[in-house]
Amino acid sequence: MWKPNQAGPLPPSTPEPTRPSVPAPTIYESSAPRAAAAIAASPVAPSGEQATIGKSLFVKGEVSGSESLYIDGKVEGTINLPGNRVTVGRNGQVAANIMAREVVVLGKVRGNITASDRVDIRSEGSLTGDVAAARISIEDGAYFKGGIDIRKPGDGKNGHGTTAEPAAVIPGANLPLT
Repeated sequence: MWKPNQAGPLPPSTPEPTRPSVPAPTIYESSAPRAAAAIAASPVAPSGEQATIGKSLFVKGEVSGSESLYIDGKVEGTINLPGNRVTVGRNGQVAANIMAREVVVLGKVRGNITASDRVDIRSEGSLTGDVAAARISIEDGAYFKGGIDIRKPGDGKNGHGTTAEPAAVIPGANLPLT
């Protein structure tokens, strides 16, 4: 082998093999906690299959199916994904009524949301419309304008009841004063 401090002829050059642009994933025990923290901090938890509407896509009409949906583009119409999660990404703009098991709003939504489980409006999210769900969370900084109907899970067809339930029950509130 040729060494830089030795005099003599250079060895014949061989072309360097092409390397993939993305390095092969490696798993180290020390990176496992960081990977778990990254998954927990991500707005969308991994759950089976998930379709994506990208930033440059515009969908007009009815979206229905049996898998979760991540929207980073524009959607107008209706979104009907009972039993699944709908996530409106930071770039997402939705002008539609949404019916799903769970809805997470990071972008802008104009329309009513009916969720059999929960609705999360994150700090950078905006929702203008009514919400009917078993649970709702609205982070500081989020924009919300509309009504909230808290429903018990399992009321009516597919968990979507027709009567509103009280959001909280205070023990002893109906007891007579003595």
